[in-house]
Amino acid sequence: MTTQTVKTVPVPGEPAPGMVEKRGSTLWLTHALMILGVLFIFFPIWLAFVASTVTQPEIVKPPMPLVPGSHFFENYRSALFSGVNVPVATMLFNSLVMALGIAIGKIAISLLSAFAIVYFRFPGRTTFFWLIFITLMLPVEVRIVPTYEVVAGFGMLNSYSGLIFPLIASATATFLFRQFFMTIPDELAEAARVDGARPMRFFFDIIIPMSRTNIAALFVILFIYGWNQYLWPLLITTDPSMNTIVMGIKQMFPSGDDTADWPVIMATSILAMVPPVIVVISMQKLFISGLVDSEK
Repeated sequence: MTTQTVKTVPVPGEPAPGMVEKRGSTLWLTHALMILGVLFIFFPIWLAFVASTVTQPEIVKPPMPLVPGSHFFENYRSALFSGVNVPVATMLFNSLVMALGIAIGKIAISLLSAFAIVYFRFPGRTTFFWLIFITLMLPVEVRIVPTYEVVAGFGMLNSYSGLIFPLIASATATFLFRQFFMTIPDELAEAARVDGARPMRFFFDIIIPMSRTNIAALFVILFIYGWNQYLWPLLITTDPSMNTIVMGIKQMFPSGDDTADWPVIMATSILAMVPPVIVVISMQKLFISGLVDSEK
């Protein structure tokens, strides 16, 4: 009687024998480490939220409570409508206008400039592209004095236009859109030309829909960039009613022997995080697709 050895052939798309057990033994450890990392990062935010719901003596007197208190509505109402120099609601609105203006302006200008560089044939288009790209070496801090003189000369101090216009040019976004447009087949542009589509019709009907995920990913990044601006608004705004939320948090800290109103400061910090978090969560799928999706 002869014995035959039966060999198991792995099925394509399924793990090999023994891989399931190995994966299961390490999967819980991976998730445990991820949970610990999230808790480690989230703990300071939780402390700030707890501090925004208690009274000043409860914060100053150790140990600090780890459970939210009963002054949530009182502290947040005081922050939103009273503040220190100006209500937080006004500063949130200023930051929202600035962040939206910067994000939308950067994307619009970058789309048009990348479209012109890729699809229009004119002398020196490569030179113009590299001139735009070189501006990456000149951040706002380097050109802040001449930029301030230009803005002041146009009378845009203490205005939304002064907060937005000097920051809406983006070489990074132009470069990313240019690289994406270069992956679009030339046959698509030829077919649109045969159908009688003008350049801007091709731009709005074909290029913009195909760039939707890229636009969403850049919008999230640029919105947070505009929201976190501190130096430029600090330089061109002298009217407290034009302060942004980042400036407002800094101005809430006392100078000298004054006492800080920590519950209001913590409530303002939590409120300052809400709009960026909403933008990231609401555009999460498009943001991830714009960064990792290779099938355009």
